[in-house]
Amino acid sequence: MAKGSQLSQLKSALSQAGISKTQNGKKRKRSHSIDQDKIKKAAKLQEIHKKLNPFDVKVTKLKHDVGGRKIKGSKGQPAQSKQAGIQQREMTLLREFQDRGRVGGVVDRRFGENDPSMSLEERMLERFTKERQRASKGTMFNLEGEEQLTHYGQSLSNLDDFDDVGLPMDEDEDDDQGQLDRDIVGRAHFGGFGDKDEDETDHNSDRKKSKAEVMAEVIAKSKEHKARRQLEKVQEESMRHQLDEDFDSLRSLLFAPDAQTTDSNVAALGSSGNQPDIPSVDIDEQMDYDRQVRELAFDQRAQPKDRTKTEDELALEEKEALEKAERQRRRRMLGDDGEDSDDGGKNHGKRKRERGGDDLEDDFLGDELWGGIGSGLGEVGINDQAVAEGDSEEEDEDEGVDEDEDEDEETDDEDENSEAEEGNESNFGSEASSVSGGDFDEITTSQKSAKLKPPGGFRHELPFTFPCPESHEEFLEIIGEIDDTDVPIVVQRIRTLHHPSLSPENKAKLQNLTSVLIDHVLYITSPPAPRFTLLNSIIPHLFALCRSYPIESAGNFVEKLSLMHKNLERGLSRGALELGTRTWPGPAELSFLRTAGVIWSSSDMSHPVISPARLLMGAYLGLCRVRSLTDITSGLFLSSIFLQYEELSKRLVPEAVNFSINAVLHLAPSSLKNVASIPGSFPSPDFRSDLCAPLAIDIKKSKHLDFRTPNLYRLLTGDNYQEQDKLDLLGLAFRLLDRFSEMYKSLDGFIELYQPVLDILRKLDVTKLSEGVRMQASSLQDRLTRLLKFSRQARRPLLLQAHKPIPIPTYIPKFESRSSSYLRRHDPDHERNEASKLRYQLKQEKKGAIRELRKDAKFLAAVEHKQQTEKDRAYKEHMNKAFSSLEGERAEQKAMDREKAKEKRRSGRK
Repeated sequence: MAKGSQLSQLKSALSQAGISKTQNGKKRKRSHSIDQDKIKKAAKLQEIHKKLNPFDVKVTKLKHDVGGRKIKGSKGQPAQSKQAGIQQREMTLLREFQDRGRVGGVVDRRFGENDPSMSLEERMLERFTKERQRASKGTMFNLEGEEQLTHYGQSLSNLDDFDDVGLPMDEDEDDDQGQLDRDIVGRAHFGGFGDKDEDETDHNSDRKKSKAEVMAEVIAKSKEHKARRQLEKVQEESMRHQLDEDFDSLRSLLFAPDAQTTDSNVAALGSSGNQPDIPSVDIDEQMDYDRQVRELAFDQRAQPKDRTKTEDELALEEKEALEKAERQRRRRMLGDDGEDSDDGGKNHGKRKRERGGDDLEDDFLGDELWGGIGSGLGEVGINDQAVAEGDSEEEDEDEGVDEDEDEDEETDDEDENSEAEEGNESNFGSEASSVSGGDFDEITTSQKSAKLKPPGGFRHELPFTFPCPESHEEFLEIIGEIDDTDVPIVVQRIRTLHHPSLSPENKAKLQNLTSVLIDHVLYITSPPAPRFTLLNSIIPHLFALCRSYPIESAGNFVEKLSLMHKNLERGLSRGALELGTRTWPGPAELSFLRTAGVIWSSSDMSHPVISPARLLMGAYLGLCRVRSLTDITSGLFLSSIFLQYEELSKRLVPEAVNFSINAVLHLAPSSLKNVASIPGSFPSPDFRSDLCAPLAIDIKKSKHLDFRTPNLYRLLTGDNYQEQDKLDLLGLAFRLLDRFSEMYKSLDGFIELYQPVLDILRKLDVTKLSEGVRMQASSLQDRLTRLLKFSRQARRPLLLQAHKPIPIPTYIPKFESRSSSYLRRHDPDHERNEASKLRYQLKQEKKGAIRELRKDAKFLAAVEHKQQTEKDRAYKEHMNKAFSSLEGERAEQKAMDREKAKEKRRSGRK
């Protein structure tokens, strides 16, 4: 190639190749054809193009060049490869992109094909009708088509011969001077020339109908339907006209004149029919329908209903309603019955609307709810209180599982006997305070600070507004003279008045109210007079607050649990067997733990409230020692709470099962003499001890007694125990063992867990007890025996883990795969070498696939950009045309305005 610029190099290359434009004057003879010259010329130009553009060829420099070795990919032509890839994508990917919205397939559009209610003959008839109608649209005036025109089933082409029309063939025969007689007109001129054929078809009615006859029937049916529709339309029009004429009577009912008017010519509604005749005016003039319709257009339209209010608006309305009711209550209390002070004189002079005959009585809540005695006001009789307590007790009995139902019934019995024990001076709280002194921290407000409620059945008027208490003492002052049945109403009104949407400070107040309600739960379940019915009515409010503020509420619960744990540590440090120490939880603590299980989710693996509660209850059952029947009662109650907690998760709680079987050992008579004779590995440190020996059931006194529901509150707070109480606790322990066996029967270690329990139950001496006790003990043994049998049948012995056979060791040297590039794919191990090659091939294919996908995405993006650019250009051209036309029109308008202005000025000068 010559040196110089690209242009000079191109010129010299063209001249050397003999493709220069300059030619000699003399024409040379062509020895070759024109096509061959073109091919040679194109090849020369391609070679010149390659030489002039060195960037079209990409050469990879070899690190170690070996002579005679050809390496694939050392030289490449990226421009040509790119162009070839674009052309291939235009033929394949671009077509798929353009056809992406098309849907193929054959749709069966035959008439009645998917209609099972139509028979085959009906389908064929309808299809033939549709086909004929479709064909008739295109060939209606095509006389040269395949279809023939017919009349009365005969083809009109037969008339072309004029054979039997009766026309004269010669002029000599034309005697009537071209006149046609009646017969010819009747037969030939569409007048029924097929009468003979019709007579013949009447005789041959059994033959198959022709297409013409079928079409005639279809047309006749269509005309019949059309006539029927017209008749119905006429009847509707006549009925509408009749209603318009009778509108006079309806108008007299709709627009009744006022009874006070005397000049009205129309009688009032409800007037008697014996009045004198009134001179009537012409009905057409007085009751013009169009005039009345125009009058109706000016009537008052129906007002739209109120929109659905938000939660904040509803809370604000409830608060305002309570405040209004409280102001009315204070006015009634002060003897002021006026209504103007509350509404500011707005309703002065208005009287209550009298109810009419069509009143729906849907406005009675306006003033009667808050303006009357209100909700929860007035006197309540003793019978009503008894009914309310009975309802709450029934609700309490319906909660929980079967074992919890027994406990609820026990709490109901405790509630019934609570009034009888109010006078008992030896209460549980005072004894604990006198014994423990300052070492025990009370978890709730002391009972001494509570104000006694006035006796009698009279209830004071309940206010509608209450301040949000900051502490439990303030809450006790608020409900000091309020009946227990009204305490939930007070809590609900406090929540309504201090809704979080009404003020920013209300959120903190309601969080503090949660702590107050927790203290009140502990307070009302503490001796000497626990109120479990009130507890059931407070739990829903506490549940709602805990759902609204879970983090703060969980902190309050954990604080109480920490205090209970500290009390347990103090009691254990003083001595677990000391009679005066408080180690086992009392009624308040047990109620608190049960409430926590109701409010919070007890099936979580780790929960900020339930997990500490489970640990605390496990510490109670595992560390506390049995000293009296009260301790056994508290432990069985904790076991039932564990049953409630683990109902869904079914986690193993060995402390609950251990305490249940220990309670059976302490209470039931058995042949076991000491701890060493107890089967299994259950820890029983208190078995046959001096403190637990009196707890065993006396066979002589209990031979006629049967299981009943134990009164847990009396057993937790009392000192005088009977044999019936011991028998009731034994029945409770039996039921707990039964429930735990049903829960843990799917465990792998169920045999090791319950086989010792079954052995202990078999050694019980219950033969001298009542029939009910023996039946329950035997049924429990049978059930455990059956469950253990099934568990043994389902158990499979341990097997060695299945693995591949150990191959014979080989002595092939191990090569490092990364040590040498030469040995990278020359591993002596054939399988490993093939796997390495496959991995490398997979890697390369994956990289190539990713590269092609990126190129496809880039190509599609370019196509979409080109389409969008074309759309924008077309839109711009369209808008430019529109603007140009508008500008031209505007220019003409301005020129016309200038001409008009000139004309006006000229006319003014003239």
